[in-house]
Amino acid sequence: MPTAFDSVDLAGTRLANRIAMAPMTRSRADAELRTPTATVAEYYAQRASAGLIITEGVQPVAEGQGYPFTPGLHSREQIAAWRRVTDAVHERGGRIFAQLMHSGRIGHPDLLDGDLHPVGPSAVAAAGQVFTPEGPKDFVTPRALTGDQVHEAVAGFANAARNAVEAGFDGVEIHGANGYLVQQFLASGSNHRTDEWGGSVENRVRFAVEVVKAVAAEIGPERTGLRISPANTYNDISETDTEELYTTLLTAIEPVGIAYLHVLETAPERRPLVLDLRKRFAGTFILNPATEEETDAASLALIEDGTTDLVAFGRLFIANPDLPARLRTDGPYNELDATTMYGGDERGYIDYPALEPVS
Repeated sequence: MPTAFDSVDLAGTRLANRIAMAPMTRSRADAELRTPTATVAEYYAQRASAGLIITEGVQPVAEGQGYPFTPGLHSREQIAAWRRVTDAVHERGGRIFAQLMHSGRIGHPDLLDGDLHPVGPSAVAAAGQVFTPEGPKDFVTPRALTGDQVHEAVAGFANAARNAVEAGFDGVEIHGANGYLVQQFLASGSNHRTDEWGGSVENRVRFAVEVVKAVAAEIGPERTGLRISPANTYNDISETDTEELYTTLLTAIEPVGIAYLHVLETAPERRPLVLDLRKRFAGTFILNPATEEETDAASLALIEDGTTDLVAFGRLFIANPDLPARLRTDGPYNELDATTMYGGDERGYIDYPALEPVS
């Protein structure tokens, strides 16, 4: 049986171990250009010992931005800036995928340029607030995408995927989780459409399927991953028929042959569904498990018992840039400073110490 510290082949890309860095928004991009800075490059390079780094959510198009100071992949400046990040990670032997995240209705016009406005499958506002430069504000009612605009949104993901490869990424992960645009189409609570993009389960999975197909056609299925979070209620998401929804989705994307499926487990009681999805998916399976303690050794045991091929860790990677080495010895672990999670300077970002200096 493999262990977390064994290498693995990810659709032709060799990973040094089976420990993935989960995508986490840190809000440290340049405010005007939405480009990653030199500090961002150092942040990811410090964590290059992960088998696979999956970046923070990167907006594929300008209107896909949902939070302040988040980076994009839709301009020449952004491509050039991300190249500095990928070069830094590769120089230290790492592998890195860009997570393409269109926030959809999660956001606010104050975060967008010009007359851009948050969009969604339907004109249904999410309950809650988002942080803006002027402080927290209620989510607004999104503009419902027209049929042509839905196709443009699909093309936006494909264009960003091409930009990612040009920027040196090993691949991309499509963010279909956590209540953002792809999951907004999946969920009946946010998708009230009566055309081919809404209504039945087959229609509600269509957007996700078309995005997967478009990205895989643009950069190759071996460079394409998908993240999902079945039954996730984050960002006011309300799903019905969860098992049918996600089994239908997997059946539809199976012929594409993407590199991996990344599942965010929302609660321990969802494990039977996770195991079912694992059986249905032929490619590499990455699990971000629901555990009481993020350092729980049971997470690594999930690789040994075949539950998953890789385990993704989130917050633990923020405070511990050399997390694989610490997991091997079960610590010690640096303590996370939650006050520096989002925005700010180098504090709580690139100043967490490693067990040994990184050359």
